[in-house]
This record gives sequence, C-alpha cells and structure tokens, in this order.
Amino acid sequence: MNYNVAKISLLLTICFCFSQLTAQVYGEHGMVVTSNKLASQIGIDILQKGGNAIDASIATAFALAVTHPAAGNIGGGGFLQWLSSESSPKSFIQNYFNNSKSALTRPGELLKQPALAKTLKLIRDKGQDGFYKGAVAEEIEQFMKQNGGILTKKDLEKYEAIERKPIKGSYKGYDIYSMPPPSSGGVALVEMLNMMECANLKEVEFNSTGYVHLLTEVMRRAFADRAEHLGDPDFNSNMPIEKLTSKEFAKNRFNQIDQNSASRSDSSTFGQPYDGNNTTHFSVVDKDGNAVSLTYTLEDSYGSKMGSNKLGFIFNNEMGDFNPVPGVTNSRGQIGSAANIIAPEKRMLSSMTPTIVAKDGKPFLIIGSPGGRTIINTVFQTILNVLSYDMQIDQAIEAMKIHHQWLPDVIYYEKHLMSPDTRKSLQLMGHKLQEVDLLGSLMGITYDPALKIYMGAADSSSPDGGAVGY
Repeated sequence: MNYNVAKISLLLTICFCFSQLTAQVYGEHGMVVTSNKLASQIGIDILQKGGNAIDASIATAFALAVTHPAAGNIGGGGFLQWLSSESSPKSFIQNYFNNSKSALTRPGELLKQPALAKTLKLIRDKGQDGFYKGAVAEEIEQFMKQNGGILTKKDLEKYEAIERKPIKGSYKGYDIYSMPPPSSGGVALVEMLNMMECANLKEVEFNSTGYVHLLTEVMRRAFADRAEHLGDPDFNSNMPIEKLTSKEFAKNRFNQIDQNSASRSDSSTFGQPYDGNNTTHFSVVDKDGNAVSLTYTLEDSYGSKMGSNKLGFIFNNEMGDFNPVPGVTNSRGQIGSAANIIAPEKRMLSSMTPTIVAKDGKPFLIIGSPGGRTIINTVFQTILNVLSYDMQIDQAIEAMKIHHQWLPDVIYYEKHLMSPDTRKSLQLMGHKLQEVDLLGSLMGITYDPALKIYMGAADSSSPDGGAVGY
C-alpha cells in the first residue's frame, strides 16, 4: 500500500474511532484552538494560504476582537509565548486582510461593527502607530477627558511591548517554556512542577484524597512565594527568580509537606513556614513546528464596561491587579507586598500562563487558559495530566481541577467532580473546601511524534470554542 494512502487511512480511522467519544480534533499540518470556532477557522485559513503561526495568531486575535469582545485584546493586555522552528518569517498577514471581504453572522441577524473595522484597518495599515498614535490615540485621550480618566496621547506613544526571556524549566525530560514577570505564571508553574517531580505519582491515584492534598500543598507554597516576591522586573531588580525555579528550592519546599494534614496559610509570614475573571487564550502551531501560546485579558468580563463608540472596542480595568494597600496582607486574599504596589509606568503582576512544552526542541504541548489567579493552577494540572497521567489533550482539559492560592486558605473545586468521600477526607485533614461551577477554559494542542499528527481540543466550558486543524 502506498505510504501516504496508508497514513491518510490511519488518520481517518483515528478520527472515526474518537468522533463519538471525544472533542479532540486532528490535523497533520497545523492547528488553531480558540474560544470561538470562527476565529479558529480564520487562523487555519492563514496557515493554509502560506502564513506561519505568528501570522495566524495575529489574524486570530483580530478575529476574536470581533467575536469575543468580553475578553477584548485591542483594549486589554496579554502575553505571547513563541517557540520558533527557525523557518523564515512570511510578510503575509497584510495581504490577507486586504483581500478579506467576509461578513460575520450571528443567529437571526447580521452584526456589523464599522467602528471596530475602522480601528482594525488603521492597525493593519500603520502597525502599532495605527493605535498608539494618530486618530485612535486622539480619540482615547478625548474619551478619557470626558469620563474622568487620566490617560493621554503621550502615555500611549511611550508604551512599548517588551520581549523578555521566557522562564524555562524541565519536568520528566520535557522542557517547559512559560511567561516571566510581570506575569507570575511561569515562575509559579515551574516551582510547582519541580515540587511534583519529587513525588512518586505512580503511588498517587488521580483525583484521590492524597492527590488533591498534594496539589493543594504544592499550590499553597508556590502562591505564597508569588505573593511575597513577584512584580514588574523593571521595578524589582532583585527578584529571586533563579532560586524560586530551582530544583533544590523545590525539594526543600516539598520535604516540608505533611502528607497527612493541611498546612496553615499565615498572612504574616508568606512562604517562610515552608522553608523548612475575563480573559481568553488560544494556541496555534504550523506545519514547520512554529508554536504560539497567547493569553490576553480585559481583567473583568467586558473590562471597565466603557469604550468609545468611535473606536469599537472596550477599555480594560487591569489596574486591579496591583496590590491595593501597601503592607496589608490578610486572610481574605488581599496582598500588600512591595513588589506589586502601583507606580507610574509600572506593569501590574499577572497570572497569565501561556505555556509551551517541548521535547527535543519541538513543541509537544501548547496550553493556556483564562481565569485570573486560577490560570496558573489549571495550566499546571493540565500539564500534569498529559505528562504524568498519560491523558489525551481533551481528557486532560476536561478532568477535574482544583485551585488553592495560599490566601484565602480554601480549596476551590469544580462542582460534581469531586466525590463526597474525598471531600470528607480532606476536611478531616484540616482543609476548607468551596465548590465553584468551573475552573478555567483551556485551549490546548499536543503532538503525536509517532503518527506525526497534531491533536487539539477546546474546553467544553467555552460554548463557542473550537479546534480546527488541517
């Protein structure tokens, strides 16, 4: 049998076998997974027309500005993790948008957003100057003056996106690449994975009482360190990043975990005792192995719920990510450490954790999620599910998640997914529990090197989400 025919036959067989069982999607050449299937398809269109993963990410993000305004992107902020195959970049994206004439439809109506279309065209034609200078910047300044804001054209003109070296760790032979400060995601993620590497997970049954207890204590320690140390690196030159992400530090943290009882979160001591809402994410990979993991936010759903009708997008309320009162850290979860106190031109501490897991220099898992501080823990658990519990990406995304952030000292768990016996056992160990409807909305891609196939899945909690491959 011809090899290509055999491979196609195998791919079709796999798709048929899983079509009734999973939400996983397969693709040989590329994959885009987002919170809106229309945006995923636009990203795939870019890849099929010759664009690379960055090109597809730009198109996807602009599409999500139209289809998912609750999480914004033009009026918000975010983090992009990029793993390059060293293939040559393609100046493709502008020509695609010049030729695109498709209209977006909604059930029963035609939704038109001419103001947003005008803003997008300015960005297309003038790049960053189409937003940070000129008509858009002038309208933002005017809107701020009319509504009691203080943002000016000068502020916008001075702003620049910064390229930083990623946080790099390792877990069971895989390389972990995630976001550095001012996101806390990468540091906390690597610290937690390093602690879990000290555990014998073959003896820890998934979703068991011991499993949830171990995850909780690992999360507690990482989030205490996050609260104490992390902030904008341009304002905090002495953050102990190497220490927090080292194997030795994690081993010391892990050795202080009591496997039979809960630790206590103390707002006065941070991590010292252990020494001894709306965001979206999408994942993209192309045929050359270029991979993008991108998370961005308006903070709350629809951000500040304010925006100029002339521009067509909503402004964020991300300032709430700063620590509100210097020196005040309490059991309700308010943090007051100096590293994240507000200052002019300072970037607030984020929890966004767009992550790429690589094997032998090639992307193996591309993952991320919305969810405020829960982002770090949902990404962490999904990586564990794939690398330690051998789950397919759809299973890893849909599996039960928990969240503990040091303060408040509570385990949040997804309703109906933790057994009553497990809850009772955890309470007897000293844990407090609170149920929530869901944690995260993960968008992930994995690669099967034997079959040479990408597998993508969108979290079922995202009603419009979808993975599209080709």
